[in-house]
Amino acid sequence: MASTPPEPTDPAARDFVTHGRIDVEGRLVDASNVTLFCAIELDGVTGRVVYKPVSGERPLWDFPDGTLAGREVATAMIADASGLGAIPPTVLRDGPFGPGMVQLWVETSEDDDVVDVCAPEEVPEGWRTVLHAHDRLGDPAVLVHADHPGMRELAVLDVIVNNTDRKGGHLLAGTDGRVYGVDHGICLHTDPKLRTVLWGWIGERLGDQTAEKLRKLRSDLDGKLGADLGEHITTFEVRALSQRTDFLLAEGVFPEPGDDWRAIPWPLF
Repeated sequence: MASTPPEPTDPAARDFVTHGRIDVEGRLVDASNVTLFCAIELDGVTGRVVYKPVSGERPLWDFPDGTLAGREVATAMIADASGLGAIPPTVLRDGPFGPGMVQLWVETSEDDDVVDVCAPEEVPEGWRTVLHAHDRLGDPAVLVHADHPGMRELAVLDVIVNNTDRKGGHLLAGTDGRVYGVDHGICLHTDPKLRTVLWGWIGERLGDQTAEKLRKLRSDLDGKLGADLGEHITTFEVRALSQRTDFLLAEGVFPEPGDDWRAIPWPLF
């Protein structure tokens, strides 16, 4: 009998996080809402998951509808349907403290940071510069990120789901070579709120493969996917998602930040 948990890309991983028995092992204290690190077991196979119970969510005045857990699941559904970006298998299910989001834990490479703040002369070769600033001592510093194809797709995903909080710490360099996006609880608002560290491709063309994924998503939003998303977000939010997808397809390039809101999250990580 297999004893190792399924990889995030394994189709069996969704069944694993959906039906496994969850035991809380600890709390991730840096999270603003209750975020629990848990063991999970199914048919003799054990692994790790992140569990965010709805009962532990802190109310947000600008996200009054639905739950943050539901928005995380909705964003994962959009990524899965479109093929844009990698999000670990994510489901809404019951747990030790009631319904919540359960997401497969991703093993990361500690030596493989994908976002950094460094001196201009220390920028890794090929990385994208997002912001020039000064550190607390007044010395020049730059916000940079890796030019990784998986991060490029996550940047597109952020635009269409209107991600309000893409911090550097929400990008995980997996040991499998993929970059995973996590923490999507404040996405999919109707008003423009995009805040992300992934601004390194401004003005560049999306490319044919990305455009094809967006067209597939747009078609799916008029069908079953749109109806399924209605379990987690409002009809107006589904409509706004479709409109953002239409706009990005029409423009065909990575957008630049708007002038009406802060375009980079704080803190950065």
